[in-house]
Amino acid sequence: MTIKTQRPRYLNLLKIRLPITGVASILHRLSGVLLVVAIPFIIYGLALSLRSAEDLARLEIWINSAWMRMVMPLWVWAITHHLLTGIRFLLMDIGIGQGLAAARLSAWWVSAIAGTVFLLVLFRGVVL
Repeated sequence: MTIKTQRPRYLNLLKIRLPITGVASILHRLSGVLLVVAIPFIIYGLALSLRSAEDLARLEIWINSAWMRMVMPLWVWAITHHLLTGIRFLLMDIGIGQGLAAARLSAWWVSAIAGTVFLLVLFRGVVL
């Protein structure tokens, strides 16, 4: 006996509209991955900065390169978003902001603050 289900045959990810809480959760995971990927570069930069004055000058040239000017705002966004969303999740774990309206509002605030920091770093070159 065959049972017919009403499941979709394909899943179009571009047509799915996630709530802001879901977007914040996915971006929290993405920012965590970006931070883990950045760890070897951070350790290498720290090692260069401590080795000698010449290596520190080389590190400064590397940080001021065009490639790093594109990567640095993304990295600062990842730190900001991951930190704020992590605090948001910890507060929800202890019972603060668990309601639907509060969760949506906190997700909007986290996204707005992280986006603002990203834009500041991108357009003004401000590194927090």
